[in-house]
Amino acid sequence: MAQNGRPLVVDADAHVIETERTWDYLEGSDKKFRPVLFGAREEDKQYWVLDGKIRGARFATLSEQQLDELSGKAGRRFTTPQASRELDDVDLRVAQLDELGVDVQVMHNTLWIERVADRADAETALCLAWNRWMADVWKAGRGRLRWSCVVPAMALNEALEQMRFAREHGAVAVCMRPFEGDRHLVDPYFYPVFELASELDLAIGVHIANGSAGLISHFRPRYDKTGGFAPFRVPTVVTCLSLIMSEVPRVFPDLRWGFIESSAQWVPWIVNEAKRRSGNADYPDNPLKEYNVYVTAQTDDDFPFVLKYAGEDNLVIGTDYGHTDSSSEVDAITKFKADPTVEDEARRKILSDNPMALYGIA
Repeated sequence: MAQNGRPLVVDADAHVIETERTWDYLEGSDKKFRPVLFGAREEDKQYWVLDGKIRGARFATLSEQQLDELSGKAGRRFTTPQASRELDDVDLRVAQLDELGVDVQVMHNTLWIERVADRADAETALCLAWNRWMADVWKAGRGRLRWSCVVPAMALNEALEQMRFAREHGAVAVCMRPFEGDRHLVDPYFYPVFELASELDLAIGVHIANGSAGLISHFRPRYDKTGGFAPFRVPTVVTCLSLIMSEVPRVFPDLRWGFIESSAQWVPWIVNEAKRRSGNADYPDNPLKEYNVYVTAQTDDDFPFVLKYAGEDNLVIGTDYGHTDSSSEVDAITKFKADPTVEDEARRKILSDNPMALYGIA
């Protein structure tokens, strides 16, 4: 697919920031699960209370001036309009794509980086509300805003129904966390999700996250200063290794996997580990290509080194639009286009061919 005679440019990792308006999509008896924002005035922070527990901080609502100052300090651009990142103005979000040189943006959630509920009925209700919200955004976005649906891991029958709804309303992936309670992504428990995703032509989007409260607690020691690296990025990398060494890619040979927002600098390590640990001389030389695994890169990754192990067909790139963390760089697409270390053909694949293949965008 081309736009004005050129390949489509796809932002493979963008975000939406949930607000109180998100939960207007709760219907009927599900309204009792409506999340509440709790504010800590002395710290100017807000926290979501979901299913009776504080589940994590809500992204601060920063002015564009504050975002400019933060961008200057980090050396990467974070500045986006509030109405765009919170999707109060979908037309503005689309206009932002034009400014950033992006044709299609694939949006991921912010809230589901950790568990949102301990009860299946609460999780089901919250997922359904979020998916309904994104369905309306997709419709208003005229095909340029695609998304990764969230599903209740504690109620797989409900998850399958929500996947069908999401596919009919612009979703291109299913969000799965590396760990769900005491289950790992490759657990056969999740095979019904993988089977239906294959049938519906949905990718599995393994965005950095962690659904195990115990692991998160262990990975957040009191004096740790690495932020989300240990609780969220490390499990994502570990899960990629588990996947390419498991039976799952062979059981579901047509299923595509995206490992999102963990950079790609670790790919050589994981590929080499898989080859050595497999104990099999016939193990694929490029398991990412063999098993339909795609990884999002950052602009400061060592592309010649990473491409040696990943190949040209399995890297994508994203902006992390809407966030202000170590992964975020609003103008990542523009910056990557000018990277002299990447050949033109590889650049085209990373910007267009590969994300279109990952997300099934035609």
